[in-house]
Amino acid sequence: MAKPRHPTFKEALALMRSRNAMDAEGGFLEVQRMAREHVAELMAAFAVEPQDGVRCWLLELIGEARAPEAFALLCEQSASADESLRSWAVRGLQMLGTPDARAFLYARGLPRA
Repeated sequence: MAKPRHPTFKEALALMRSRNAMDAEGGFLEVQRMAREHVAELMAAFAVEPQDGVRCWLLELIGEARAPEAFALLCEQSASADESLRSWAVRGLQMLGTPDARAFLYARGLPRA
């Protein structure tokens, strides 16, 4: 029996946008598995994503990757008018845990952990 093939990053990202909830969740889980290796692509996808729910997922994945290169995006989104994006950005900064991220959170009176 053939071993099941995992989708590529681009295929999984496309699945996240599916109208089928099972496919969308499956795509999220696949992207989550490889998020750390694709932070720049996640940030690029976030910048152009029109769907609010997918934008939240992308920001969640960016934060979970704990990549220092996402610091500026997370800081920017921590001031978003969208409460969900704000929440995921703050969580991402907490997970990042760098001195800069902790200082940013402290300066704004946001929880650091």
